[in-house]
Amino acid sequence: MAPPPKQLVLAASSADAGVAAWDLRTGAEEIRHRPCASRPRCLASVAGRFLAAAQAPPAGGNTGTVHFYHWDKPQVAVKSFPAEPIRALLADQEGSYLIGGGSNGNLFLWEVASGELLHTWHAHYRAVRCLALYDYLLVSGSEDGSIKVWDLITVLDERSRLEAKTPYLYNFNQHALPVTDIACFLGAIAVSSSEDRTCKIWSLSDGRMLRSIPFPASIDSVALDPRSHVFYAGGRDGKIYVTAMGVDITSHGSDESSILGALDDHSKAVTSLASSTDGLLLVSGSEDGNVWVWDTRSQQVTRKFKHSQGPVTNVLIVTPKRVNLPPLHPLRKVCSANGEVEPRSVILPRPKNDGPIPGNRTSIFMERYLDELQKCGGSSVLLNSTLNTQNGTPNQQGEWIGRYLELQDLFVHEVLDQMPSSRNP
Repeated sequence: MAPPPKQLVLAASSADAGVAAWDLRTGAEEIRHRPCASRPRCLASVAGRFLAAAQAPPAGGNTGTVHFYHWDKPQVAVKSFPAEPIRALLADQEGSYLIGGGSNGNLFLWEVASGELLHTWHAHYRAVRCLALYDYLLVSGSEDGSIKVWDLITVLDERSRLEAKTPYLYNFNQHALPVTDIACFLGAIAVSSSEDRTCKIWSLSDGRMLRSIPFPASIDSVALDPRSHVFYAGGRDGKIYVTAMGVDITSHGSDESSILGALDDHSKAVTSLASSTDGLLLVSGSEDGNVWVWDTRSQQVTRKFKHSQGPVTNVLIVTPKRVNLPPLHPLRKVCSANGEVEPRSVILPRPKNDGPIPGNRTSIFMERYLDELQKCGGSSVLLNSTLNTQNGTPNQQGEWIGRYLELQDLFVHEVLDQMPSSRNP
């Protein structure tokens, strides 16, 4: 029987200490990629095939680079020089695209295979601090306190952009201070953290805030537990707060009873969190230079890694795919040689594990969410309807979108209705 694939814990720092990779099973350090000095939310695994890290600009500088690293080589494989320093970096599940949030509030979308800049647009008044992606919904959080939700189908299609009333789906402005992190739960719910000492829960189906949860300290990072309706919030007081995602949605006030407990072992701010796919492990990185691996059932630290004397800004759990990659291309600064958008056909990545679905792209949303509703015990009336997502046609797009939003809204309420106001994590 083949051995299980190796899992690595990765950590990067804003100090030039490189990207460290430890074997999760043995605790041994596998490799350290240098140079690397990355701010929070600037390290991404591109479908497990290679690493991408946006570099912090030198003191007083206004330029930054993006480094690509192979798993088995410590040096930088490819350097890119975006039009502005990248403050947040994200790859889609298939590793087809990289999305960067800039220090001037712009968003950039690159195709990994070619390095082509497919689209860039101004998203926020100040720097983009964090990004989250689920299917074709992109959520961006900014230093200006705003959160915006973007439909990538609309963003990448010129006709759709011209027809849209606004370039974004939703614009949330309830945070009073910079947004520090965002995580999405099954595409219908997003959790954001902020320096204003709150985490807020949003419905992406109807564009409204569901809850605001106050904390004793500013929150720099969030991670969701995929097994339950719990999320972890990393505080500047060194604590990781175990938090219930939902209570009775008829009470619109803020509620500290959602904090179920705290994991307390770091001496400084918890800057980054990563949860394993089964939810049994949580990895935390801190300004104290340490990386802890937690067993979420016992709430005990099972491994401790020392990264550097400087702060840890990014942690990831990755299963590397050691495949023969085609040559990696630098990311382009502009969309074409003359700086103008070059019209071209773009094939967006399909949701993971979905087979080919002919017809219009909105039907892919429906396929995914019908599956999720079935897993969550969704409405039998809707699930047993004669909806045929395999044969959607372009003139059905409005109907598909309406049904998709209806199903999302149903899912949000079903999830929240099943969440008790307090329970043991």
